[in-house]
Amino acid sequence: MRIDIITVLPELLKSPFEASILKRAIEKGLVEVHLHNLRDFALGNYNQVDDYQFGGGAGMVLMIEPIDKCISELMKHRDYDEVIYMTPDGTTLNQGMSNHLSLKKNIIILCGHYKGVDQRVRDKFITKEISIGDYVLSGGELAAAVLCDSIIRLLPGVLNDETSALTDTFQDNLLAPPVYTRPSEYKGMKVPDVLLSGNFPKIEQWREEEALKRTEERRPDLLK
Repeated sequence: MRIDIITVLPELLKSPFEASILKRAIEKGLVEVHLHNLRDFALGNYNQVDDYQFGGGAGMVLMIEPIDKCISELMKHRDYDEVIYMTPDGTTLNQGMSNHLSLKKNIIILCGHYKGVDQRVRDKFITKEISIGDYVLSGGELAAAVLCDSIIRLLPGVLNDETSALTDTFQDNLLAPPVYTRPSEYKGMKVPDVLLSGNFPKIEQWREEEALKRTEERRPDLLK
């Protein structure tokens, strides 16, 4: 998989890909992540990428021309399955969406900034608009990092135990059951006996029951 991220703040996105699972995935060659500074495609001597919005109003808007130049340059070299725009008014990211995107080969992610992008960018280039929640960030960079993490960890070979991702919260519209590790007793708090029994069918049944119970208590909307 290859992910190209277009941003005015590439330095904000470097660190998430230089540690832990994402770093290992890149080093293994399981994914390529390329950051593109929109200012490299800017206009004039001042590297302009934004301007005031027509009709007045507070806040600057990312211009269509630099974005067009960047996306068009990328598309000269390969076909892209999706061109994603990170925006608060997009479709809220969920596990099913991450599962679907993890099957793609090439993705472009455009990070919004200021008051967003010229609407013509969304009309001409964008195939999917994604939000990570009903709140506003300073830009789309952190949201893009969240999206990338949720996708890359699903790629075959990224996690040491590939079954781990299959039992994550939301994979089957259930929250994950409680988990425990050593010691089996700590200050009077004990691990459920069934988890120490070695009876794996009973353990799986317990986990399913606990997952359902937790979902009913915390996120009943997932069961509808």
